[in-house]
Amino acid sequence: MADADRPNIDRLQVGRIGKPHGLKGEVHVIFSTDRPERWQAGAQLFSGERVLHVLTARSHQGRQLVHFDGIDDRDAAEALRGLVLSADALPPTGDELQVHDVVGLLVRDRSGTTVGVVAALEANPAHDLLVLEDGALVPSVFVVDRDEQGLVVELPEGLLDINRRDPG
Repeated sequence: MADADRPNIDRLQVGRIGKPHGLKGEVHVIFSTDRPERWQAGAQLFSGERVLHVLTARSHQGRQLVHFDGIDDRDAAEALRGLVLSADALPPTGDELQVHDVVGLLVRDRSGTTVGVVAALEANPAHDLLVLEDGALVPSVFVVDRDEQGLVVELPEGLLDINRRDPG
């Protein structure tokens, strides 16, 4: 099956294209991933079923300036503004949590008491947050183990009492 024909469910959202930079087709991209292979030359990204190939990328003011193949002027770059970028899932490195791996998992404390079920993983500057079905937020730094039953966390006393939010 050709890459462009693969279903979107195999892909993860990795960023969003911002404004053009200069006159030769570069765009600001805000990546929601820390995996540099997403913006290295030769990387393949998608916007819907559109395939975008990274020719070059460089860091600029906390974002990446990316030049995609075939985007060679400011008008073409402007047409990309606002597009959400996705990419095929990569194998995890180390102990990182990935959305498609943790959504739906049971979360328990070390004593085995159920804390909740993961509804989403939310990017956060300090640590990604596990968003539980009841709206509680659990910083990923408190995940101490993963087993066949789900995730095990070690939470500071009272954390869940102060950070619940409306899940809707």
